[in-house]
Amino acid sequence: MAESPLNRDWSASGGGWAAQGALFDHVFRPATEAIVAAADLTGTVLDVGCGTGALLEAAAAAGARPVGVDISPAMIEVAAQRVPDARTLVADAGAADLRALTDGAGFDRIVSRFGVMFFADPVAAFANVGAAAKPGASLTFVCWQDRRDNLIFHLGIDVLAAAVDPPPTRPAPGEPGPMAFGDPDHVRRLLADSGWVDVVVDDFTFTSTYSRDDGAGGLTDGVEERLAIIAATSGGELRAQLGDDAWFGLIERSRADIRAHVVDGVLSHDNHCWLVTARR
Repeated sequence: MAESPLNRDWSASGGGWAAQGALFDHVFRPATEAIVAAADLTGTVLDVGCGTGALLEAAAAAGARPVGVDISPAMIEVAAQRVPDARTLVADAGAADLRALTDGAGFDRIVSRFGVMFFADPVAAFANVGAAAKPGASLTFVCWQDRRDNLIFHLGIDVLAAAVDPPPTRPAPGEPGPMAFGDPDHVRRLLADSGWVDVVVDDFTFTSTYSRDDGAGGLTDGVEERLAIIAATSGGELRAQLGDDAWFGLIERSRADIRAHVVDGVLSHDNHCWLVTARR
């Protein structure tokens, strides 16, 4: 069977995300905490697009039975090592037999942190996820709003994108991609069409702070951490395309762009998202 473009992309790029999993968790910690607070992690919990296991770890700490699904083998490997009590599977949650992961019992809670926006057919995918849920089970996830002022998609990245010929194209509204669920009415419709009820889409803004302990009693400014995220998510392909000399020149320009946003010695920015809840 031919591998889908989605699977090819994450099979190739997931290694970078896996290598920087701790940094992503640091930057996205408020989103993780919001999901944990809203979801009431009890019973058997499915994490869709579990990445390197932040929500699996939280579910295990709450005494729940965590199950994680992701299409990146590299990230599943990290998640399995991080949360050995979790059941993990490399699979597309939109098509896999998820109920089988509970030996037929079904899930009590379904969660996701930025892991549900890439389904080719979101109605079919959420219906498939719902088929693995117990009656009354809850769904809780965070996704991105489609806003130009979401700096996480621009800071240091626009410099690199400007060097690509042809320039990268942005998916149309509703197409698979980070901002696929940017329209809250679209989210409500697709969840209703896939069998979910009591859908609530709340505005959720959190701050990402990149600075971390520098090991000497102080904090880094976060610039290199931001560059590490960029390199992990898009750097490998672009470096191979441009060659090392051009790549290192671009990185210096990207570093300068990022440093211009450091305030009082710390790099941080707000992220505008939706916190979505529903019930089966």
